[in-house]
Amino acid sequence: MNQFQVVTDAIGGSVGLSALVSTLPLLTFFIMLLGFKARAHTSGAVALVVAILVAILGFNMPTTMALSSALRGGLFGLFPIVWVILTAIWFYQITVASGRFEDLRLVFDKMGNGDVRIQAMLIAFCFGGLLEALAGFGAPVAITATMILALGIPPLKAATIVLIANTAPVAFGAVAIPITTAGEVGGRTVEQTENIAAIVGHQTPLLAFFVPFIIAWLIDGWRGVKETAPAAFTIGLTFGIAQWWTSNHFAYQLTDVVACIVALGAAFILLRFWSPRGVTELRQRLNLPAQPEEEVHLPGNRVFMALLPYAVVVIVFGLANLGSTLPKWLSSFKISFPWPGIETGTLLNAAGDEVTTDYSFAYLNNPGTLLVISGLIVAVIYMIFNENGRYRLTWGQVGKEFTDTAYRMRWSALTIVLVLSLAYVMNYSGQTVTIGEFFANLGGAFAFFAPVLGWVGVAVTGSDTSANALFANLQVTAANQLGLNPDLMLAANTTGGVVGKMISPQSLAIAATAVNMEGKESEIFKKVVGWSFGFLVAVCVIVYLQTGILSGLAPIVE
Repeated sequence: MNQFQVVTDAIGGSVGLSALVSTLPLLTFFIMLLGFKARAHTSGAVALVVAILVAILGFNMPTTMALSSALRGGLFGLFPIVWVILTAIWFYQITVASGRFEDLRLVFDKMGNGDVRIQAMLIAFCFGGLLEALAGFGAPVAITATMILALGIPPLKAATIVLIANTAPVAFGAVAIPITTAGEVGGRTVEQTENIAAIVGHQTPLLAFFVPFIIAWLIDGWRGVKETAPAAFTIGLTFGIAQWWTSNHFAYQLTDVVACIVALGAAFILLRFWSPRGVTELRQRLNLPAQPEEEVHLPGNRVFMALLPYAVVVIVFGLANLGSTLPKWLSSFKISFPWPGIETGTLLNAAGDEVTTDYSFAYLNNPGTLLVISGLIVAVIYMIFNENGRYRLTWGQVGKEFTDTAYRMRWSALTIVLVLSLAYVMNYSGQTVTIGEFFANLGGAFAFFAPVLGWVGVAVTGSDTSANALFANLQVTAANQLGLNPDLMLAANTTGGVVGKMISPQSLAIAATAVNMEGKESEIFKKVVGWSFGFLVAVCVIVYLQTGILSGLAPIVE
C-alpha cells in the first residue's frame, strides 16, 4: 500500500518558501475574482487546478491521490453543505408560495407603532436573521432591503442598514453550516464542533447587542438612539442572550431561529406597554409619508400561521437533538465508506499519524433532511388550513419550488463544491498546514490577528462557509503550533468572517440591486467599510481576551 506523508518544507527544504508557494491557489482565487472579475465558480475551478499542480509538483503528492482528494472535498461540498442550503431556501420558498410570507411582512408593519427606526430593527435585524438562518445566500439583504425601502428610508441608507444588520446572524446562517464546515475541514469531532459553536455563541452576542442602536443612529442620529433606547436595548439584549443560550445549551443549528423569535417576542411585549414618542414629528423630520389612517386588519390566526414554520423547525430540530436515544437512532442511518485513492492509512500528516479520510453522510440526522421534514409538515398544515382557498398551496407548487431553487442556485452550488475541493487538496497535500506553521511564527500575536483571515475570506468570497473551508485547517495548525485552543481559532475565523460580509462584492451588489442603486456599489461600500473595520477590531480584541483573562468563555474539548 503506497503512502504519502505531508512534509512542510517540501520545497527547497524551507517552510517559508513552501508556505509562499502554498498561497498560490488562494492568490489565484482572489486575483481571478477581484482582478479579472471572473465568476466565483470559474475562479474556484482555476484555483483548484493550481492547488492540484502545487500538490503534485511542489509537495510530491501522487497524482491519483491529489485528484481523489479533490473529489472527496467536492462530495462533502455537495452532501451535506449544498444539500442543507438547498433545503433551507426551499423551506423559505414554501412560506412565500403559500402567501403566508406576506402576512409575516404585515406583522412587522404593525409593530413599532409607526416608528420606522424600530420597524427597521425588527425587519433588518430580527426578520433578516430568520432569513439568514433558513435561506442565507443574499436572501436576507435582498428581501429586507426592499422592505426597509418601503418604509420610506432613502436607498443608500436602507442598503447600509441591511448590510450592517446582516452581521451577527451570519455565523449561524443556513442552520449553522459555516460552523459545521469549520469543524469538518478543521478535523474536529462532533463534540468539538459543538464547542466551536459555543465559543462563537460567546462572541457574536456582543456584536448583536449594539446592532439595533446602530440602526437607530443611522436613521435618526443620536436623537434616534435616545428615543428608541428601550426598544434597541430589549431587542439587542434578548437576541444576544438567546443566541448564547441556544448555541451553548440547545441545538446550535437553531441559534438564529431561536434568537430572532425571542427578540421579536420581547419587542412585541415591550411595545404593548411602551410606545415611542413623537412618531409624527419623526416622520416629518425624516420627510417620510404620513401614516395611513386605516391599518390592514391582521387576525391572530393569520399571525399564528405566518409564524408557524419557524415553530415547526424548532420542534423538529429539538426532537432530533433530544437526549441520546433518538439522535443515536437517526444517526445510524448513514452512508459510510473508505474513500478510494486515499483510504485511511495511505495518508500521513506531518507527525506521521494516519489521517482519517473515510466519507460518511448521515442522511436522516442532518440539518438538510430535518428541514425537508419540517417543510413537508408546514406544507400539509398550510394545505389543510387554507381559509377557503385564500392561501393556496399544492404539492405541485412544493415540488416546483424545490426544482426552481435547485436551478437558481446551480452556480452557487458549483462554487461551493469547487471551494471544498480546493480546501481538501490543500489540506491533504500539506499546503494548508505549511501556511499555518509559517503563521505560527507570529507567536501569541496570532490569536489577535486570527479573525482577520476569516474577514478577508468572507470579504472576497461572500461566504462564511467558504472562508472556513479555506482557512479552517490553517487555523488549527497554527493553534497547535502555538499551544492555543484550536476551537477558539476556528471560532475566530467564523466570527471574523461575519463582519466581512457587509463589504463583500456579492453583498454590495445584492444590496445595490435591491434598492435600485445598480452601479453605485462604491457609495454603499464607503458607508459600511468603517463599520466593518470597527467590528473586526472588536472581534480581534474579544478573541485575544479569550486566550487569557476570558479563557473561561473558550473551553477546551479534547
